[in-house]
Amino acid sequence: RFEVLGPTRAIVAVAGDDIILPCYIKPNISAENMRVVWFRVNLPVHQSNIHVHLYQDGRDKYHDQIRSYEGRTSLFKEELKKGNTSLKLTRVQGTDDGYPYDDATIQVYITAIGSKPDVSIEGQKEGGMGLLCVSKGWFPEPELEWLDSKGVTLSAGPSETDRDYEEFYIVKLKTIVKETDTNHFTCRLRQRQLSEQINMETEFHISKTFSLSSSSVSVS
Repeated sequence: RFEVLGPTRAIVAVAGDDIILPCYIKPNISAENMRVVWFRVNLPVHQSNIHVHLYQDGRDKYHDQIRSYEGRTSLFKEELKKGNTSLKLTRVQGTDDGYPYDDATIQVYITAIGSKPDVSIEGQKEGGMGLLCVSKGWFPEPELEWLDSKGVTLSAGPSETDRDYEEFYIVKLKTIVKETDTNHFTCRLRQRQLSEQINMETEFHISKTFSLSSSSVSVS
């Protein structure tokens, strides 16, 4: 009889880093002739037979591996004889967030800091000038809001969210503004991580003419 042991706390990783998911057999018997499988928890039923990493018959087997893990997983072969079945995961990305496990459930938190909000003019709309704020490459998902020159939140449509090929978030928020004394507006981004909050702002100024053809824009 033996136990499979993992870490007692979640593993936090920054996107792009390499991490090790610790896993050990107790007592320290050899795992060289065992079947070692790393899974993802809560996969859809039609994906229940695929894995993060499979070691069987003394070698790695990559059939039925989850596509997002291809070329990024490995075991420590010299350590298997000591009961060490830890998994090395390279270039972590948004798809890795969650619970991979091999009998010992491990929580992995991925964080990624994306781009500063990019603001552009969409042109004259019914009711004023349309503005668009876009930011890319975030994990977990951030929030956007539009502010006027006094820091008051502006009315805006629903935030649009998409994912890139690594499952990092792309967020967009539109608003329609009317001419003010300053024509000064700000797009603010907030992202809450495990122990901190990240804030970014992009300020935007439209010339007094308030027309697309002659607008001057400054971003800071």
